[in-house]
Formats: sequence, C-alpha cells, structure tokens
Amino acid sequence: MTWEAQIAVAFLADLVFGDPRWFPHPVKAIGRFAMALEAPMRRTIPHAKWAGSATAGIVVGTTALAAWALLTTAGHAFAWLRDAVSVLLLYTCFAGRDLADHAMAVSGALAHGDIGLARNRVARMVGRDTAPLDEPGIVRATVESVAENTVDGVTAPLFFAFAGGPVLALAYKAVSTLDSTFGYKNERYLDFGWASAKLDDLAAWIPARITFPAIAVAALVTGNHPRAAWSLGLRDCRNHASPNAGWSEAAFAGALGVQLGGPLSRRGQVIGMPQMGEPRESLQRRHIRRAVVLMAMTSVLVLALGFAMRKGIALLCNIRHGC
Repeated sequence: MTWEAQIAVAFLADLVFGDPRWFPHPVKAIGRFAMALEAPMRRTIPHAKWAGSATAGIVVGTTALAAWALLTTAGHAFAWLRDAVSVLLLYTCFAGRDLADHAMAVSGALAHGDIGLARNRVARMVGRDTAPLDEPGIVRATVESVAENTVDGVTAPLFFAFAGGPVLALAYKAVSTLDSTFGYKNERYLDFGWASAKLDDLAAWIPARITFPAIAVAALVTGNHPRAAWSLGLRDCRNHASPNAGWSEAAFAGALGVQLGGPLSRRGQVIGMPQMGEPRESLQRRHIRRAVVLMAMTSVLVLALGFAMRKGIALLCNIRHGC
C-alpha cells in the first residue's frame, strides 16, 4: 500500500471506530512513559530546564524508534503485515471522531437540560474550571476545544503522516502529549515543561497555518461565514496565548459568527483572556454541532490537500527524472 492509501484507510477507521476505551492507545503509553521519566530526570539533572529538555528528547526519540522498529520487524515477516501495522499506527494518531463524540456528548446533555452533566462532560475536554459555567459558557468551552483540537488532533497528524508516514506522525503525537503533560506555566513545570511547550509550538506552526485557509473553505462548503473566518481569523489569531491555537480558534469564531475567548477560571482564579471574533450570534447549543461539522469538513479538505501535494511532488519528480 502507498502512504496515501494507508493514510486514507486510517482516517476512515478513525471516522468509523473513534477511540474505544478498551484499545491500548499509544498516546496513553507515551504519557505514562513521560511521567515515569520526570522524577529520575530531575534527580539526575538538577537544572529543571535541562532535565525537561532531555526528557522531551528521550520521549520523542523513543516513540519514533519504537514505531520504526515495529514497522521494520513487521516488514521482515510479511509486506501486508507492515501495511497493516502502518495503518494501525496512523489510526491511533487521528482523533477527529473522539473529539466529535465528546463535543456531541456535551450537546446531548444540554439538550436534556442537564447542566451538571454537561459541565462534567466538558471537563473532559478543557482544563478550566467548569463548575461555574452556565450554558453559553459550556458551549464556548466546547467550541474552543473543538477549534483548537482540529489542529492538534487531526490536521497536524495528517500533515506529519503525509510528510513522513507513521513514524513522523507518532513523533508528533509524542510532542503533543509532552505539551499536555508538562506544558503548564505553573511553579512545577514552568522550567521543566519549557522544552515540551516550545517543541509543540514549533511542530504545530506549519499545520496551524495550513489549517487556517482550510477552515475558511470549509465554512463556505458548510454554509457558515467564510469571509468572516478569513478576515476575523487574520485579525484575531494573535489574541491567543498560543502562537498556533489562535489561528484555528479565531477562524472558527468568524466562521460560526460567535465570539470566543474572554475570562475563564482555572483553580478558582479568574483569568482574563483576549476575545476572538464578533458576537453576531449568541452562543447556543447548535453552535457545538456546527463546530463539529466545520471540524470534519476542514479535516477532509486537509486530507485532500495532502493527496494533491503528494501527487504534485510525484509528478514533479517524474518530470525531472530524479525520483
């Protein structure tokens, strides 16, 4: 199977199966490995920033090496087994269905008027305090999570899958997992998690900017506001603390005609965050479904773009007789 075929099958598998709880997901293993390394690395390297940098290097390197070794071993047995393992590894890198399921679970709780359940479900998606959230606050948190994770969970893994197959895609997932594990600006991780956060910013830089125009096109296809996605996205993308998340969140805000960002609470402390988009519409439950549809269409467009780019490169290589 070609890389393109493997990626397509893995993408469809994620669409159909999502992320079953019983499945031994590599990201969980990567997270446990990173956490297990923290204490011995801190003891071995007294300087927290260097210890964190070494931890990040070991986790990403080990993940890539393990993926390569698994593929190589499978390939020595049977070619079809290598293809199957490659598809399976790629499948674990995509999280579109899981993201949609979590978002729609929040929407379902709101549809039944169960604010408490909706708060519990959105707490699985965000790191902010959810107990004080009313319905618009729950919708906002859900839409922001869908927007940000469109890059982290789907389009960035697609980018690295097309660039380097399952080994590079899993290496990116290791980077993303490191950021989720250590990339906090608190006393414990401000220095230790510095390398993890910076590495994640660097890895997602190109995918975030590729995703941005895809969101605008997806807004056109899904009947949202493509011009606002583009113009407000460009205007407000730097209003986010992350150099990458702002591109997708601002574009989603413009596309949906809502305003995202603003104050939020973490560990009982209210934090003022810049806003993105214009409040053409008040945040309502229907915006969750619209965000999920926008995420799905954006993912399909980035998938198609990956196919087109790979085809273009192959044609160019054939013309130049060098590949």
